[in-house]
Amino acid sequence: MSQDRLTRGEKSRITRLRRHLLDWYALEGRDFPWRSDRASAYERICVEVLLQRTRAETVAGIYPSFFGKFPSWTALAAASVEQLEDVIRPIGLWRRRAASIKALATYAAGRDGVFPAGEGELSQVPAVGQYLANAILLFGHGEARPLVDVNMARLLERYLRPRRLADIRHDPWLQEACHWLVVCDDPVRVNWAALDYAAKVCRSRYPGCADCKLRVRCNWGRGGGGWSIA
Repeated sequence: MSQDRLTRGEKSRITRLRRHLLDWYALEGRDFPWRSDRASAYERICVEVLLQRTRAETVAGIYPSFFGKFPSWTALAAASVEQLEDVIRPIGLWRRRAASIKALATYAAGRDGVFPAGEGELSQVPAVGQYLANAILLFGHGEARPLVDVNMARLLERYLRPRRLADIRHDPWLQEACHWLVVCDDPVRVNWAALDYAAKVCRSRYPGCADCKLRVRCNWGRGGGGWSIA
């Protein structure tokens, strides 16, 4: 079988991984305001822009002020870039984030907050790349889409095997593995569980293999970390 496709055995192992992540998340998952049942799709999509290259705890710090001032796509689109920069400044990269979220809000406000449901159309939306497109489909349209970042990639690669291509966006095996992980009744919770497990247990530096119940099934854990994965 091609190295670019999941094997039947890998699919079975990912299914077991999903069950473990959900059980673990129910007890150990982190609590952030955008994970509340009261959080809207608007809030969750905006947060994904703010979270890029920033710790979740840092974004949580500006969450009340950001959504207090900009409670909707319309309010966000009406704000000046300078106003956005002032609110976003504490989390860093404020100029780039302000420009991206302003462009996204302007598009959404002109369409009553409704984004396209197709990947091709989403690729034409300002500030939307693969990751944000998946976030829009996940939170805005209820599709089972993975939020593929270095954390989810690290978890799956350690558990199964390293990807072949350097860019996680274009590695077909990794993309299929991430999609298989979240295809279930609660893809949002699985995404959050994978992110939290990577942050708290399967860390980039000093992974908690000794306390990880997946170690007996994890290729990286059983091999003592035989290859380098960020």
